[in-house]
Amino acid sequence: SSDVVLDSTYPIYKFEFINIHPSGAGSEFQVGFRDGGTDYDATKTTTAFYSYHAENDSATTFTYNSSEDLAQSTAFQNLTVASQIGIDNDESASGQMYLFNPSSTTFVKHFMSETNYASNDDPPFSMNCYIAGYCNVTAAIDAVQFKLDTNNIQSGTIKLYGIKDS
Repeated sequence: SSDVVLDSTYPIYKFEFINIHPSGAGSEFQVGFRDGGTDYDATKTTTAFYSYHAENDSATTFTYNSSEDLAQSTAFQNLTVASQIGIDNDESASGQMYLFNPSSTTFVKHFMSETNYASNDDPPFSMNCYIAGYCNVTAAIDAVQFKLDTNNIQSGTIKLYGIKDS
């Protein structure tokens, strides 16, 4: 919403993404950060790992996935890794992401996310992805963009909460 502002009102912001459903197959859910300009290209360093369980019970794993890491990159960060979100009517992605001290002009801005989704693999998998990292900028992060790398978000909800100091 245009009336939501990332500023110094709260030291922590929590995003919830609920039942994100792509309009077509082969989509990764991504996040980008804006640092005062017009593009969502704040430099990021991240790490990614995931676990999954096949719907037919044929496979399970817990894996660090270095190919999903970003190292001083301005690219969007995948929040779904290793497999794309399924497009069947009962498949979607849900999760949360925390952003810490986005208004700081002294320190990097840390973030971490957890996303669970049904993959478009055969058989489908329940994927649970963990991403953490930081925006390596001293400028304030003034906006966050969630998108799919291909296709559009057909349906779903993204909520934003501010968490105050105790």
